[in-house]
Amino acid sequence: MSSLKNIFSIGLDDRDRLNKELGGGIPTGSIVLMEGDYGAGKSALSQRFTYGLCETGKSVTFLSTELEVRGFLDQMDSLNYNVEEHLLFENLLFLHGDLDSGGVFSSGEQEDNRQDLLTDLMEEETLWSADIIIIDTFDAILRNDPKFEALVRQNEERQAALEIISFFRDIISQGKVIILTVDPSTVGEEAIGPFRSIADVYMELEMIEVGNDVRRQLFIKRFAGMGEQVGDRIGYSVRSGVGIVIENRSVA
Repeated sequence: MSSLKNIFSIGLDDRDRLNKELGGGIPTGSIVLMEGDYGAGKSALSQRFTYGLCETGKSVTFLSTELEVRGFLDQMDSLNYNVEEHLLFENLLFLHGDLDSGGVFSSGEQEDNRQDLLTDLMEEETLWSADIIIIDTFDAILRNDPKFEALVRQNEERQAALEIISFFRDIISQGKVIILTVDPSTVGEEAIGPFRSIADVYMELEMIEVGNDVRRQLFIKRFAGMGEQVGDRIGYSVRSGVGIVIENRSVA
């Protein structure tokens, strides 16, 4: 049975029921894998986690491979998750992972960085100093890392994943949480498999079109270390000006 002190509350209890549906928050010292196809709501949920965690006084690093800071702020504002103050007071650090221009980050020797994105990621100490580190989307880094891709092509996917997984384990041993979002349609099953098997919390997001209506579901596939009951299927929507709204437990 986990006590509440071993859980990072994701807050916003007066706005949505997500924290309650997850049994009170995310277990400290855990790796969270959030999987879903394009448009399933990975970024919106990541942004919800970010805002709620900051509002409860936790420090968060958000690394986006898609958004630059202006786009991130625009998206957060559109969901009424206003994080400007958190950025200003540095309990939120936003980083843009620019996979096209050379390095993932703004450090030098861009060509070298381009050759080994995962090493670059692990060596960026500032990124890992927060209580919670969110990487959206992690699959883009895997896809663009030549060494990782070469090992996967040689059917050495577990070896390819071992170094980064070992690094993640060291980080979460300090009581931190790492949240990874992945679009499974962009990477092979063999590449993502090792990360699925080591995730302490594993969620799948699904988007279903019913007529003109878009319904989203969050499936809890694994939720380690929780004492409270966790809903295994949570219906939700993403609404402009409101953010994440919990709808129901299942889609009819």
